[in-house]
Parts: sequence; C-alpha cells; structure tokens
Amino acid sequence: MSAVSTNPKLIVAAIAAIVTFSLPLQAQDNPAEGISDLLQQLEQADPADAKRIDRQIKLEWGNSGSPAMDLLLKRGREAMERGDLQTAADHLTALTDHAPDFAEGWHQRASAWFRLGRYGLALSDLERALTLNPNHYEALFGMAVILEQLDRPELAYRAYALVQQIYPHYDEAEKALKRLETRAQGQKL
Repeated sequence: MSAVSTNPKLIVAAIAAIVTFSLPLQAQDNPAEGISDLLQQLEQADPADAKRIDRQIKLEWGNSGSPAMDLLLKRGREAMERGDLQTAADHLTALTDHAPDFAEGWHQRASAWFRLGRYGLALSDLERALTLNPNHYEALFGMAVILEQLDRPELAYRAYALVQQIYPHYDEAEKALKRLETRAQGQKL
C-alpha cells in the first residue's frame, strides 16, 4: 500500500490540486467518452431535460467497450446493491486491474471503499477517475462528500461548485453548497 493511500493529509493535498486545476480541464472535449455534446447540453438544460441527459451520460460512462469489463462493473454494482461491499471491491479491483483507463471502474470502486469507511482508498480512486475523466461530476461529488467528512469545508465547497458548473441542476450539490457556504466562505457582514 502506498503512503498516499494511507496518509489522509497527503491525499487532501493531492485532491486540492485536482480541484484547483480541474477547472481548465473541464472545457476540453473528451472524445474517448463520446459525450462532449451531452455535457454541453447538460450545462444548459432545464431541470427535466437535465435528468434525461444525466441518465444518458451515465450510460455512456458505464460502457467500457468490453463485454467482460462491463460484466465486472455489473457484478460490482450488484454486490454493492446487496450490501456485499468487499465482494464489490473485489470485482471492481479486477475491473481496474484489467481496464485501468476506464474511469467508471475507478469511480465505482471508490464508492465501495467509501461505504467500507476506507476514505483514503476512495480518494485515491476518485483522483484516478478524475485524471481519466475531468468531467466526471459523480466522482467530483464523491470527492466533495469525503472532503466534507474529513472536515475540509473549503475544499468540499470548491468540489461541489465544480459539480454544479458541469451539472447546474445537481440538487445534492446545490444543497451542499448552501449548507457549507458559511463554513467555507465565512460570515457576510
């Protein structure tokens, strides 16, 4: 296990860099994902259309291009739904081992680690997912949740704000921004 995955301070520093420098990356097209048009539509959609576009984006992100890798993703998700988190992590580890450039595999494994209370591993996987897909607003949201859990309200606020920049109608991000506003930005006089 690397020092980064076991030292929360190093992880938070790495996450701060990602949150800081991910804004310019968001403007880039991501042809490997084939969803840049959907992301542009999502940014400008009304709430009802945004939910439909969100589902389309998630379907695209969940398609690895390999039936075997898609099966590992499906098994990992099913294990999480059953609450069998270690089995989920095992399936998703196999997925990330065999498809290291598939951002959704890293994102899903981060979800399993988070639910297992292993925040360092979750942050490490979210970092990898965001390196592969800087527009992955679900990974950014997960990062923000963990940063909030680690009592880093300023960083969490910035990550939630990035989520909202990509997906303006992401209700949970909006609620989180309101909840953290005073802690992250101070009291207005």
